[in-house]
Amino acid sequence: MTTASASSAPDLILLECLVAGTTHRENLKKHEPKLYVDQALQLVREADSKYDDWAVKVLTTPTEGSLWLGYLPEVRNETVARLLDAGYTLGARLVHKAWEEDWLHLEIEVLLPGGTRV
Repeated sequence: MTTASASSAPDLILLECLVAGTTHRENLKKHEPKLYVDQALQLVREADSKYDDWAVKVLTTPTEGSLWLGYLPEVRNETVARLLDAGYTLGARLVHKAWEEDWLHLEIEVLLPGGTRV
């Protein structure tokens, strides 16, 4: 019996959610055309947030300018924040985008890379 190597294991989707706070991001309308479905995103823990103990920022990758898009929703971010605090490298990708009046609706998946052992 053969087993797949760790490097060929698929990514595990930990969370599907909307990005919170996009209406508060300056110049997002200008940058929105550069956002695309399946785009890799980065998650950055904001442990010193005075509004949310489990704050996690959502940004584009450094190669795409690290544009701050918003946050993981406050009611759904604790597990992701704890994993980031423990040193796990998590990824994210954009799965849907649409304008709803002045609100940029960004839906993402938070990913545990394949081969990571928890």
